[in-house]
Amino acid sequence: MRIARAAEAAGRDAAEVRLLAVSKTWPADSVREAAAAGQCAFGENYVQEGAEKVDALAGLGLEWHFIGPLQSNKTRLVANRFAWVHSIDRLKIAERLSAQRDAHLPPLEVCIQVNVSGEASKSGVAPGELPELARAVAGQPRLRLRGLMAIPEPTSDVALQRARFATLRQLRDQLNADGLALDTLSMGMSDDLEAAIAEGSTMVRVGTAIFGSRS
Repeated sequence: MRIARAAEAAGRDAAEVRLLAVSKTWPADSVREAAAAGQCAFGENYVQEGAEKVDALAGLGLEWHFIGPLQSNKTRLVANRFAWVHSIDRLKIAERLSAQRDAHLPPLEVCIQVNVSGEASKSGVAPGELPELARAVAGQPRLRLRGLMAIPEPTSDVALQRARFATLRQLRDQLNADGLALDTLSMGMSDDLEAAIAEGSTMVRVGTAIFGSRS
């Protein structure tokens, strides 16, 4: 198991790292198979597709995470079908999710997406704007701010991978030093999970290594 090996190499307990199976574009039957093998947390990138799978597999007791870009006109579906949202990058989205979350449901667990690579095309708040956004998100009544998420630019340079992930960890640590209580670093995918775990990831988002390559 790559997670266990990576954790051991980093001197960490593998139990500190959760596996989030990224099931976007894969049918409900593929998710059902993974669930039968013991996987319980699944990540979806597309609102309509994800909501349909959540409904179709409602009886399995799965934990659903929304990890893709979220437009303000799609927040209601996400607010009431998912347990987690990893991709908050502006206050308007957080406010809508909080306002639309059913009062009978527990607070929505959320992460703020940070653009640690500085790519103009990449979603995520700039590191310098993170503290203000984090405080505002933490104040939303139907949300629980759990941590930070990042999708750095793809690279085979392990030192650069680790530097990007270290940036996210340092941002999380600074927010905690300033009074927040964040316990989640959602970082690392199939190609770079070892570097992410070495830098403190608590949740890796893996699709290809579980479901195979998409056609």
